[in-house]
Amino acid sequence: MKKGKQRNQSSAAIMLRSLMTMVVVLTLALGLMTILAVGHQLLREVGSNTINITNSLIKVNIDGDDDWKSWRKNSTLDTSASYVYVHNRRADAKTEYYFSPNARDLLKVKPVKVPLVPHVYYRPGFGFLYHRLVHARGITYTLWQNMYSQLAVLFRVIEVTAFLLILTVLVAPLYIRRLTKRLTDPVSSLSRTTKVIAAAKEPGSMKLPVPNRPMEVSELATNFNELLGKLDKRQEQQKLFVMNAAHELRTPIATIRSHAQLIERHGKEHPEIIEKSVRYITEESRQMQQLIEELLALSRADRLVLEVQPLNLSAVVANTVQKMTDTFPQTFKTEIAPNVHLTGNENAIEQILNSILTNASKYSPMDSTIEISLIQTENGASQIAIKDQGRGISDEDKAHIFERFYRGADVRGSVSGTGLGLAIASQLTELLGGELSVKDNHPTGTIFTLEIASRLA
Repeated sequence: MKKGKQRNQSSAAIMLRSLMTMVVVLTLALGLMTILAVGHQLLREVGSNTINITNSLIKVNIDGDDDWKSWRKNSTLDTSASYVYVHNRRADAKTEYYFSPNARDLLKVKPVKVPLVPHVYYRPGFGFLYHRLVHARGITYTLWQNMYSQLAVLFRVIEVTAFLLILTVLVAPLYIRRLTKRLTDPVSSLSRTTKVIAAAKEPGSMKLPVPNRPMEVSELATNFNELLGKLDKRQEQQKLFVMNAAHELRTPIATIRSHAQLIERHGKEHPEIIEKSVRYITEESRQMQQLIEELLALSRADRLVLEVQPLNLSAVVANTVQKMTDTFPQTFKTEIAPNVHLTGNENAIEQILNSILTNASKYSPMDSTIEISLIQTENGASQIAIKDQGRGISDEDKAHIFERFYRGADVRGSVSGTGLGLAIASQLTELLGGELSVKDNHPTGTIFTLEIASRLA
């Protein structure tokens, strides 16, 4: 249950918990380090003070209260918290043992050593004491220095540290909540809008709100909107594709059906119509077969990953043109640079050339010439140019000729075709990493240029 609850936590809750943990740990660590540093410094100060007191003691002989009072009066050191026990072993000593005021009471109960802290003891009723023992000229001085003033400073540091910790624990969540809200609100807004878009019938036409900050969320929204735009464009292309495919298939089917019905109704009375109708049916069925094959080729090209290998492009172009020489009535004129090598896919290049040459022949006079050239550019790219002497392509149509099923208004119905050949060529060119372009051939005709970047073997 706990794991499931943690998995369902929002980014704001995770950030709040993580940052609060970090702040508390850092504050505790900083406070502890401060307390230890202050405590160590105070311990050094009291140690230094006891050294000065003992150094002053060994310069005088104290064996009575008068000596003690005189020493304290003449000393510049603070001895108000000092307890001294003197053991005089000298033969001329008037008093062998001397206890400064309250020192005898202190030693009635043996002070207990504080572990890990050198020279520090604890005596109930007196608190913490700093102990130092020195010998000089047959006299032993035992000093017990009360650490009340140092502990008062240390306790004040602890109080301030605890106050800062409590203040941090109280204030930090408010600041962190405000910070996480600024960071996560744009993401939450994107999430809510994404759910709305996902439930919409036309998600591609909708856009996400792009926040000004933070930058990462702004970039995410912008990139997602670009993706939605591509999705919308793809949906429109799919709709158009289905509509065009249905239209292109409906025409030959209607023709075949009408001629079949004509034979069925009048074939016996008018046998002369059978041959004509069968010819129409054969031609339309051939047109349907070509359309279906090109649709399948286009579908495969959408999912195809080309396998490339080193090949002699000069030989590929020459062989492809040679195969098609007897297929079309036009004259083919080639100017192919020898030994142009690259890494590519031979079948794809042949299919691209087949589509372009078929298109050039279809729209060119039968007695015209189609020129095919292959050169290697200065940057090492391979460039194939196909020039025809046909009717040419208008500037308006140039922007659409590589779209699926697109055919110019002046040729639709007058020249056979499906409008898929150049779309397939464009798709294969993209898979090859090349570029297919079109421009006018003066005085008349069109030039298709296929350029493939050099990936030499």
